[in-house]
Amino acid sequence: MPQTYDTILRRGLVVDPVNGVHRQADVAMSDGRIAAIGEIDGTAREDRDVAGLMVMPGIVDAHVHLSPWLGGGAGHRMLALAGVTFALDLAGPIDGVTRLAAESGCGVTIGCIDYVRPGHTVGSEDPGEDELRDALAKARRAGAIGFKILGGHFPLTREASARVIDVAAREGAYVAFHSGTLSTPQSVAGMRESCELAAGNPLHLAHINSYTRGLDASAVIEAEEAIAILAETPNVWSESYLAPINGNSGKCADGVPESVATQKNLKRGGFPATTEGMVAAISAGWAQVHVLQDGVHVLTGGEVGLTAWRAAESNIGISFEANPPEPRIHLATAKRADGSFAVDALATDGGGIPRNDLISRGLALYHLDALTLDDFVLKTSAAPARALGLAGRKGHLGIGADADVTVIDVARLSPVESYAHGRAVLRDGEVVGRGARMLVPPEGRAHVESLGIETLVAEPGSMLSGRGA
Repeated sequence: MPQTYDTILRRGLVVDPVNGVHRQADVAMSDGRIAAIGEIDGTAREDRDVAGLMVMPGIVDAHVHLSPWLGGGAGHRMLALAGVTFALDLAGPIDGVTRLAAESGCGVTIGCIDYVRPGHTVGSEDPGEDELRDALAKARRAGAIGFKILGGHFPLTREASARVIDVAAREGAYVAFHSGTLSTPQSVAGMRESCELAAGNPLHLAHINSYTRGLDASAVIEAEEAIAILAETPNVWSESYLAPINGNSGKCADGVPESVATQKNLKRGGFPATTEGMVAAISAGWAQVHVLQDGVHVLTGGEVGLTAWRAAESNIGISFEANPPEPRIHLATAKRADGSFAVDALATDGGGIPRNDLISRGLALYHLDALTLDDFVLKTSAAPARALGLAGRKGHLGIGADADVTVIDVARLSPVESYAHGRAVLRDGEVVGRGARMLVPPEGRAHVESLGIETLVAEPGSMLSGRGA
């Protein structure tokens, strides 16, 4: 007797390099898991014909922002529209991320690492080991799976940055670094310093392309140097993004932008790093404000952008066109002699920052013969799933894996459908998902579930397994 499933996706091009699948097939989902793959003689409550479309493991974006100070609740809808099924917020603060997830969730599963920010989560730019351990324990109880060093925005001392990585390693927590310390800026030199400070410990090094903007040498030469640094540090897991814009906070205090990165980008555009300089940069269109429009953020300069920035009392996201194309493309596609990628994954640094372009820009590289479809799936699903300690559950379509699936019109570079744990998130390009689910440490489960958010439990020490993830 034919079996009945929850959903069957029929006749799509299934691309699952983890399991060596690259062929037309049906995919069945039941009870939140992949139930069958092949030519399925069964029925389903939802039977979808996806012939001519690509069916892949759900997209995992390992670098997004979904917090009140950067990204905001609109990021959930923006991720859903982009075909993402799992995303990692790479800064927090965790309490704001969980609140917005409960309010704005669209079915996408998320995780969060909390920032180590002087005056917010720690008392100074040189927190000691005991303070860091206490801050990590507090963040974990609130649902965060680890720490983020925001060196490019709110830098710590070299010594404190090394302490953060060391404490995270000893506690089995996830840890990421936006390179830069009080003594070294965000640059290739800052990237090298970050790898040295890791001292062999596991580390997620964020947005490699942002250290190769051609400020100290040719952007291509900087990209080659970045690749060489990563080759020397197999303990470091990395990602890069493809968008031309960066993302910053527009918040000013005492007459200057709070973020060091914002100050530098104002100067780069020829504007003073002051509140007045911010006004001039927005008016001129150099600084683009993230203005909410029809439930998503759009980049807006001039008078409309300035009005939104003032209405938010400057506490709003902004972007600058900071990333040259050559290193973005090179870092996304470069491979080593053994065939592994020089940079492990593609991410977006998006979420509520309007650059959720893994499909539109990532698959453009497929059309240029710079990536294969298998490469694309490895870099946007399998690799980040493994780094998050979820290789058994996500990043592939094996029987029993989480039913996280993204369906893509490759010719049009656009997502058509997506499913997270078997539930539809995106259907015919429209967001239909509701609610939120979070990856949490064991000690954060009760708190996050009390907020009405479903949970997956991340086991300490299972994340950041290093190169090859």
